[in-house]
Amino acid sequence: MPEKPALPRPVLRTVSKLGADLALARRKRRLRLSDIADATGLSVGTIQRLERGNPSVAIGVLVSVMRVLGEGHRLESLLDTASDDTGLMLTQSDLPKRVRRRKADLEPAGF
Repeated sequence: MPEKPALPRPVLRTVSKLGADLALARRKRRLRLSDIADATGLSVGTIQRLERGNPSVAIGVLVSVMRVLGEGHRLESLLDTASDDTGLMLTQSDLPKRVRRRKADLEPAGF
């Protein structure tokens, strides 16, 4: 079976920092791993994987834990279209329904 391509280092660093920050936030609130697990319905092992920065942990786990920590609102506004500077420069009607590669982009260079 072919091996999955590795994630870029900046992504891995970000995920690792996020996990460490979640662990710190949990400890500051004096919550045990089992408290988070009980509140979210997840296993302690899953919470540990998230806190260790395992990039394969589902985004739903992150959202669940952040809600228990009282920080769910941060994710809700993460890419809020009202504050998306690039998106605000474009109008909704100008956006295509789909984005496809142009034929010129698919042809090898020099042909």
